[in-house]
Amino acid sequence: MEIVFVILASVILTMISIPQVIRLMSRRNLLDQPGGRKIHKNSVPSMGGIGIMMGFISGAIVIIYSGELGNFSYVLVSMGILFVIGLLDDLKDLSAFQKLIGQLLAFFIVVILGDFRIYSFYGFLGVEELPIWISYGLSVFLLVGLTNAYNLIDGLDGLAGILGLISTGLMAIWFGLTGFYIPSLLCLSLSGGIIAFLFYNWHPAKIFMGDTGSLPIGLFIATMAFYFIYANGDLLDRDSAYRFAAPITGGMVMMVICCYDTLRVFVRRIRRGHSPFSPDKSHIHHFLMRMGNPHDQVALMLGGLKLLFLALMIVCKDMNDWLMFPVISILAISLGSVINVVTLRKVRAKVLSSPRVLSKSIYKIPKPIKEHYWEEKKIKEY
Repeated sequence: MEIVFVILASVILTMISIPQVIRLMSRRNLLDQPGGRKIHKNSVPSMGGIGIMMGFISGAIVIIYSGELGNFSYVLVSMGILFVIGLLDDLKDLSAFQKLIGQLLAFFIVVILGDFRIYSFYGFLGVEELPIWISYGLSVFLLVGLTNAYNLIDGLDGLAGILGLISTGLMAIWFGLTGFYIPSLLCLSLSGGIIAFLFYNWHPAKIFMGDTGSLPIGLFIATMAFYFIYANGDLLDRDSAYRFAAPITGGMVMMVICCYDTLRVFVRRIRRGHSPFSPDKSHIHHFLMRMGNPHDQVALMLGGLKLLFLALMIVCKDMNDWLMFPVISILAISLGSVINVVTLRKVRAKVLSSPRVLSKSIYKIPKPIKEHYWEEKKIKEY
């Protein structure tokens, strides 16, 4: 019954609060304006994370009523900090430095106080347990990268929501099957909020997730991925039917689309001599849209790709990181390369088949009416 109450609380409160957020943002003209590198064509409210977080907290309250959260309370505190940072950024447009300082505060709380971190590589690359300061530093670094990678993927109607839902939904099931009930219920609570949000965010979106949602959700998924790695590596019995023999790769796959897209974009920008943080339209969803795919199809395609990676991990759960990490990495790079090649071919074909701009013009370029030579130079007079 607790599962039902958690899901109902998060879904219902999110469904109720999102329309109120839309009205409030529209009334105060706090809208995401179209133009530049943005894909949408109309002004749309961009603080849907408010509704998601309200639903998530309502589910968390049900969990707290049934028992203590333990160290997971630090995850909620850190999510609250990132929610405030996202809210201030949506309202006042914070500088990158200001956002980074706030994010680091949240990450230090999760890693140092909450003790959610990468403890060991479990033999991968010949590395076992990490020294504590290396563990702290690596974990904070990964949280910075993973949280912002999820934030960057939020550029298309329904995309961040469906990718987040797949991660939280799968981890909710896995944690439940393995007896880790608190993280399972927390994942269910966030899944419920995302499901309700997608009703308003699916194309054409009535509201965007915004930093108020993408930052805390990115942190939550990354933190749960850390715990997933720890549970597989240290807590589960070796003969458990639900144990993954490649914990590091399994945790990475929870955010594989976001990780690949961010690394791909950064490499692409650096190769062109640009800053890796300079905004452009080179994300994977931009490429898929250039192929002529609409918003909803692109979101479903990338969600399907993520399910493909997760299915591969489940099928190969008895294989270790030495095998699975290169397999997943090569598969991601190969699929990305195929998308790039197909996109370029389709764009070129579209350009070649399109009529030239001047051919539609009512003005005609006059032909030369006289030619003569003077000092061995040909001059055309029009």
